[in-house]
Amino acid sequence: MRALCWNGVNDLGVETVPDPELVNPRDVVLRVTLTTACGSDLHFIDGYLPSMREGDVIGHEFMGEVAQVGRKVEGLEEGDRVVVPSFVGCGSCAYCQDDLWSLCDNTNPNPELQEPILGDATAGIYGYTHAFGGYAGSHAEYVRVPHAEENCFHVPDELSDEQALFASDAWPTGYMGADFCDIEPGDIVAVWGCGGVGLMAQHSARLMGAERVIGIDRFPERLRTARKEAGSETIDYTAVDSVVETLHEMTGGRGPDACIDAVGMEAHGTGVAHAYDRAKQQLKLHTDRGDALRQAIRACRKGGTLSILGVYGVMDKFPMGVVMNKGLTVRTAQQHGQRYVPELLEHVEEGEMDPSYLATHEFSLEDSPRGYEMFKEKEDGCIRPVFTP
Repeated sequence: MRALCWNGVNDLGVETVPDPELVNPRDVVLRVTLTTACGSDLHFIDGYLPSMREGDVIGHEFMGEVAQVGRKVEGLEEGDRVVVPSFVGCGSCAYCQDDLWSLCDNTNPNPELQEPILGDATAGIYGYTHAFGGYAGSHAEYVRVPHAEENCFHVPDELSDEQALFASDAWPTGYMGADFCDIEPGDIVAVWGCGGVGLMAQHSARLMGAERVIGIDRFPERLRTARKEAGSETIDYTAVDSVVETLHEMTGGRGPDACIDAVGMEAHGTGVAHAYDRAKQQLKLHTDRGDALRQAIRACRKGGTLSILGVYGVMDKFPMGVVMNKGLTVRTAQQHGQRYVPELLEHVEEGEMDPSYLATHEFSLEDSPRGYEMFKEKEDGCIRPVFTP
């Protein structure tokens, strides 16, 4: 089959690789119908996350049709249309039973690659370094899905592929970030980032009853999308002297009730702090550019909630004293997609949400390297490139 493979830092290529096969009787093989790029893919493509190997198939947000079914799989048949969360859950460990699916104890076969850094291993994830299991990813014609009964969700007939696709990762991540905020009527929520996850966090905060949502970014087309699709107020951080001061002005000096970081380790910023972060990151002295996270901590009101969705590694100058003295509640995780997917598909069925606006550009699998280039450089208003194998 044809697949988009990682061939070294900043080097992607479409190659012929072996077709996936059923390994376990609870596996299925999907024919991928749509798959999309994620901002976290850029972290390993840019060399900030180790343990990729030449020829690895990338991609972890996808949907498709069941092509082969393991002999012990129930509830799935060939031809079924399903969407699959990006983290692999077993369904039986204590973490999966508690709906903490990205913490699954049983789906990462390489825990020794994570434990020295994280202390404990996460669940496995498709196409996302060998430290996260080394699973072949979804930017391919076919993909193997382990523990299929736990990880495949039927797509209602009335939903389009584009409407269902983003229930794989971008929307459950953003939805979880809003859920972490325990939003009450009248709350003000600020979200750093107007990419796919940031827009989903903004829209989800609205669904959960936030009175005001404020999106922060620098690209005019993304800020326009936040206003149009999520009903957000917006801040262009390059057009203000201080995002923190601007947020305090917009909230009567109090600060937002909750702040969501949907940016992560490759945050852009301005001023001396950003130059410092870039220099240390390029010298491999730390992995993270922390502008967005530091701003969120400083902006959040006393006693408020900080929800962290961006992917991070090792950060210098983390303002823990601000977190403690302001009494902030910090909640963070990789996305627990299996917990949220049924609820998200129901929102689409009921007409409360349509995430398909994230799919701004469509490419064939052969042209997917160009799609990644546009995505990375934010060319032509690209929010998410969608690939059709």
